[in-house]
Amino acid sequence: MSRTRRMVRGPRPEAVPTLIARACILVGFLDVAAGVFPRFRHSRMHTLAEVLPGTLGPFAAALALSSGVLLLLLAHGLRRRKRRAWRAAVVLLPFGACAQFAYRHSFAGVVIPLALLWLLARHRNQFDALPDPRSRWRALANFVVMGAGSILIGLVIVSVHPRRLVGSPSLSDRLEHVLYGLFGMDGPLDYAGRTSSTVAISLGALGMITALTTVYFAFRPEHPAARLTEDDETRLRALLEKHGARDSLGHFALRRDKGVVFSPSGKAAVCYRVVSGVMLAGGDPIGDVEAWPGAIERFMDEARAHSWTPAVMGCSETGGEVWTRETGLDALELGDEAVVDVADFSLTGRPMRNVRQMVKRIERNGYETRVRRIRDLAPAELDRIRRAADDWRGTDTERGFSMALGRIGDEADGACLIATAHKSDDDPGSLKDHEEHEEHEEHKTHKTHGDLKAVLHFVPWGDTGVSLDLMRRDRAADPGMNELLIVAALRAAPEFGITRVSLNFAMFRSALARGEKIGAGPVLRAWRGLLVFLSRWFQIESLYKFNAKFRPHWEPRFVVYRSSKDLPRIGWAALRAEGFVSMRMPGVLRRGAPEPRPCAHRDQERGVSAA
Repeated sequence: MSRTRRMVRGPRPEAVPTLIARACILVGFLDVAAGVFPRFRHSRMHTLAEVLPGTLGPFAAALALSSGVLLLLLAHGLRRRKRRAWRAAVVLLPFGACAQFAYRHSFAGVVIPLALLWLLARHRNQFDALPDPRSRWRALANFVVMGAGSILIGLVIVSVHPRRLVGSPSLSDRLEHVLYGLFGMDGPLDYAGRTSSTVAISLGALGMITALTTVYFAFRPEHPAARLTEDDETRLRALLEKHGARDSLGHFALRRDKGVVFSPSGKAAVCYRVVSGVMLAGGDPIGDVEAWPGAIERFMDEARAHSWTPAVMGCSETGGEVWTRETGLDALELGDEAVVDVADFSLTGRPMRNVRQMVKRIERNGYETRVRRIRDLAPAELDRIRRAADDWRGTDTERGFSMALGRIGDEADGACLIATAHKSDDDPGSLKDHEEHEEHEEHKTHKTHGDLKAVLHFVPWGDTGVSLDLMRRDRAADPGMNELLIVAALRAAPEFGITRVSLNFAMFRSALARGEKIGAGPVLRAWRGLLVFLSRWFQIESLYKFNAKFRPHWEPRFVVYRSSKDLPRIGWAALRAEGFVSMRMPGVLRRGAPEPRPCAHRDQERGVSAA
């Protein structure tokens, strides 16, 4: 993997918010420990525990536990300089100080939270980050996470008093006591002395925090993620008309679930989506290269205003150079894009023998191909293709972000190219044996789309190129449908004035290619071995080999990031954005009828059945 040199030191998170967030984490854990573990209050940490918010009686245990949990919840927001987290901490700390004075008359217990409050007030200007996009589904997620955490902490609470516990209750009895206690009711367990009150009030406090935070998330105003407006899309299409030939991923910026920021001149734009606190851009900026710095600056300002982690997925080498020069971010090679020059493509020669033989076998079996513009299709046929592509999608979750348009057949996308394979159901001959035919018989009966057997969808890449968006085929069709349609598209390309075709993106392609050559070092071979192992679950090696069949030239693509420690978070956000990790509710839990599922991108079903 190659790495560009850092040109300028980029902005880093402020030290004070990070320090305050760490202090909140420490105080939060100590508060929880003081409220849960009885021995902690009489250990060598007793002196420190005394100055934490809360008293040490039955109510004090619940108060310490509550303040500790809330501080832990606020720490992440404080680290990201969130204004609302600052406000909540400012409100919480005086309550803790008042509780210390009212219950314990502790001067130190008042000074410590007020000192932290002074720090927050002193540096209030640094906590100016705006809220993240949110929806009310966050309430359900909060209920699940907080409920599970409350149950685990509750099991600890009911188990840390073995000498005062009456009898020998089982784990199920302890769990039942916790569940009752979270709802403010008495459970089956009994304790000697005041321990019963301490346990009951602590469990009730956990239940109250879970309920209040869930209600807050459920009824707060929604702040939806940015989406392309009609005006934004119009401006982007105007930029693509002038500069769309520069980047094969440019047309994917028209996904309508992305936000966009324009340069001050309006001659360039950066499209993005916010996932898990990461502001994720895809591909290069759109528009005039000279205006890229202005759009990038607006992008970084937006990320800074919300305290989002900036990142770019799949930019070109030129784009990576501009990003690193203008922002001080780093770039890491992510993989390679396969680009075929139409003039150089041919099925002749030994290297193309496997593809040539497969295409001829399929054509002899009665399959025919058609390559057309979307605008040239009749509405009825376009609707049939759209429904077939939707039915043939391999997963329930919509996939795609940086290399997917997310729709097919839109009136505004008339210049898109579509290749289809057809075969009459009563045509004789098939490459499948009887066992495979029986396996797919039920599928064929349930989902029939006439003679349509496979679909490839390409988006424009300027006036003389197209970029592969999605690949779909009927699972009952013969293997090799994707190879057949790619060859058909390449053969028909000159009729549409197309000189270059961008195929799939092969992640870590260079590592796989170099690692299998003679003379590769042990580190490179080990890295290739790991990628081959991961290919059992992810289409890494198989996709590279599938692309290599068409003898393309490879264009490197990069991920741009701020710090190495951000890479795991960026990777998680990218997996969510591309749809490989879904945080959506199960279908049976979603409200209303299921939404129409637009077609996903080219990386979902990539023709590996024939690879």
